[in-house]
Amino acid sequence: MLFNSYIFIFTFLPLAVIGYYVLHFFEWKKAAKIWLIGMSLWFYGYNNPMYLLVIGGSVVFNYLISKLFYCEKIKRAGRRAILAGGIFVNLLSIFFFKYYDFFIENVNAVLKKEYTLLHLVLPLGISFFTFQQISYLVDSYRKETENYGFVEYALFVTFFPQLVAGPIVLHDEIIPQFNKKEKVRFDFDLVSKGISFFVVGLFKKVLIADTFGVVVATGWEQLYSLTSLEALIVSLAYTFQIYFDFSGYCDMASGIAFMFGIQLPMNFDSPYKATSIIEFWKRWHMTLSRFLRKYIYFPLGGSRKGAVITYVNVMVVFLASGIWHGAGWTFLVWGLMHGLFYCFTKMFAKFWNRMHLVWQWLITFVFVDFTWVIFRAPTIGDAVILIRKILSMNDFNLKSVDLITAFWLPEFTWLENKIAVVGRVTNMIPAFWLWIWTIGALFIVLNFENKQRKKFVPSALNAMGTAVLLLWSVVSLTGMSTFLYFNF
Repeated sequence: MLFNSYIFIFTFLPLAVIGYYVLHFFEWKKAAKIWLIGMSLWFYGYNNPMYLLVIGGSVVFNYLISKLFYCEKIKRAGRRAILAGGIFVNLLSIFFFKYYDFFIENVNAVLKKEYTLLHLVLPLGISFFTFQQISYLVDSYRKETENYGFVEYALFVTFFPQLVAGPIVLHDEIIPQFNKKEKVRFDFDLVSKGISFFVVGLFKKVLIADTFGVVVATGWEQLYSLTSLEALIVSLAYTFQIYFDFSGYCDMASGIAFMFGIQLPMNFDSPYKATSIIEFWKRWHMTLSRFLRKYIYFPLGGSRKGAVITYVNVMVVFLASGIWHGAGWTFLVWGLMHGLFYCFTKMFAKFWNRMHLVWQWLITFVFVDFTWVIFRAPTIGDAVILIRKILSMNDFNLKSVDLITAFWLPEFTWLENKIAVVGRVTNMIPAFWLWIWTIGALFIVLNFENKQRKKFVPSALNAMGTAVLLLWSVVSLTGMSTFLYFNF
């Protein structure tokens, strides 16, 4: 089920919230948790009930493994073996569903074989809920968990706002919030905040990200006929699409959690304001960076074993990040490039810090934009073609009508017809709406503050703005599209 769907907005979400608070009103706390687990499983298995076998088996397996760490009869060596086995099974499940066909394709190509591909349907969010459970196993091994019951654990894993695209939460961030001793009551201010967050995120997804998404899809379909300017627009369009898509999801996830009185950790913090790739990764997908740092980088030794080992550890982390994002050489190359740039930035920190802030930002933004091309491209070869077209700078014409009209929303046609001056301006300036969208998106990502950093104050004006954005977004839900991070 998608956040940006009619059934979710008008049926599932109200039912989930009302049921949760009704059960708490009668002080049936355990029933309220079970209700949320059931609703989360409905959410997860809505489009493909077979997914429930995967997540159900994963939850039961990892819970049973975590309980073994509290068995006093098992010695330290045995506990280590159990941890290694548990992590191996979790990674094997990701490999089987996500990377098996990719692995076999490459084996066939190298060895000239014809091993059969399975063409498996990737279970939604498997990378997210698997990493979350690996973190729980490691923390249980370290005796950092509180030996929670199955209901608490299952809710920790399946809580639907963060189930399929993060944030990757830790047990001590979520379970204690559900285990509050005080009576859980409907909090008007908190629910209002949640609705505001959800609606803003919905607007980012439906109106902004999906519009840029049409441009991206059109551009890659017309790859060989693009001019240099059009290729640059396509690359920027994806840079903005993935920004507003992921930012929108994070806002919506946080907003839904607020409706249940739960605060999720911040996962997105205006990353395009970053003036170095190091800062970028402190702002983009923050909980994934935290997981990789805590459960891979630090166990490898972090920065405690000298410069060379530090850089090796950094490259391992970014290699893991690339592999985590998808089965393809494009993701691998994307991760390695970010790792290399990260290492170079640390190596030449003195030189970098002497540069003007504008140059730091520009180099970082251009690097991120070009590596997003590789991230999005069907193949490395296609990425090279698009980047070459941009760098050649030999044709600055806009020839593709499809690219131009993709920005021309029905709302803009209405404005042109109703307001004469708008019609005259759009006729005078070629591809007027294309430039408004591109420049406007850049202005927003550089100047607007993350919503989670602002203090929310319920007011009539805020309610009116939320209502307008909700109506606009709902009317625009003609074609539902999945969030980009659902694919990872």
